[in-house]
Amino acid sequence: MRVLMTSFAHNTHFFSMVPLAWALRTAGHEVRIASQPALTDAITHAGLTAVPVGEDHVIHQTREQATSEKQADHPEINFSETRPEVLTWDYMLGMYTMMTPMFYSLANNDSMVDKLVAFARSWQPDLVIWEPFTWAGSLAARASGAAHARLLWGPDVLTRTRNRFLELHEQQPEPHRDDPLGEWLGWTCERLGITFDEELVSGQWTIDQTPASTRLPVGQPIVPMGYVPYNGPAVVPEWLRVKPSRPRVCITLGVSARESLGGDSVSFTDLVTAMADLDIEIIATMSAAQQAELTEVPENLKLVEFVPLHALMPTCSAIIHHGGAGTAATAMLYGVPQLLLPEMFDAVLKAQQLEGINAGLYVRPAELTAEALRDKLIRLLTDPAFTEGAARLRGEVLADPKPNEIVPELERLAAQHRAPVPSA
Repeated sequence: MRVLMTSFAHNTHFFSMVPLAWALRTAGHEVRIASQPALTDAITHAGLTAVPVGEDHVIHQTREQATSEKQADHPEINFSETRPEVLTWDYMLGMYTMMTPMFYSLANNDSMVDKLVAFARSWQPDLVIWEPFTWAGSLAARASGAAHARLLWGPDVLTRTRNRFLELHEQQPEPHRDDPLGEWLGWTCERLGITFDEELVSGQWTIDQTPASTRLPVGQPIVPMGYVPYNGPAVVPEWLRVKPSRPRVCITLGVSARESLGGDSVSFTDLVTAMADLDIEIIATMSAAQQAELTEVPENLKLVEFVPLHALMPTCSAIIHHGGAGTAATAMLYGVPQLLLPEMFDAVLKAQQLEGINAGLYVRPAELTAEALRDKLIRLLTDPAFTEGAARLRGEVLADPKPNEIVPELERLAAQHRAPVPSA
């Protein structure tokens, strides 16, 4: 079987695909990873075969041109919100009106879509697997007759949002049934000589890496898959080979906030100062620039620019982080209680889910104070309910089939959904 996997050029989104790509390769399938050229080195460093397509996206440059202020992709969009009185037609239409030109169509720029479709038509994959923002993958599958599936890296907020939008869309008078996402994809389909339908938005099925208690019921067929972490090239430092003598707490704000928001919204200095007098060991992942901003380094703080989370988490008693998909999923896998400082995309939803099952706590950045951080961290470290909740969540992750175990199901579904090659 030929499998084409694709992600727009964003390292952390691609990283979530690597273990499944390895599983497909070790099962004897041909695998190609297509993305904009900026991701080529990350793909080849993972031991996979890269297919650079089109030109690099200009998401960050576009944002910088639009505003000189630090701004999130989703500053006003709360993906934890479910109240109908908030998720009105105007709200939903406004979200798609903003997101489609400012993010979705930039991540899937025309040159990337065209080159990916051309490659798919030439290579003729049996299956295309795409990360949730990379609709170029579903377009390439439709154009080449391949089966296709999304691979989630977090709760399926995009489908839940789309379901609500379509529900409201049907209630509007015909002249007012605008659909920015559908219109953009429809125009792209017309240019490619294929037809648009909702299957292109959400895939023929979804490979879901979220554990059962955090999985959103969105009415889509899913193949559950237990999360396996990949952090890029990794080396275990000598200090990490020694068991800590006191509770170890990791602080990381990840790379997504730095890349997508232009920086961290929470001061590292404030975070570490708030915990300086606690009897804990703090491991803080900070860039050289962030380290230079620290006015003092507390005795219980160890600074590192990078450490592989899958190696660090088994030694930790808690983790403080921004709510990024890979960070949260790795902590879930190792049963580590989490303190989230959520801001962008689905981080608030993940934080609420973790708090609801006693696997974590959260503080919104706008409400963060040294006292609030200390109090919640002490609760995580001293209340056994959080250790027990995190352990239950780890059990859910371990109970789901691993990437190698779902390959036969993917083979079956690909054969079922593979279509005759359409005429161009």
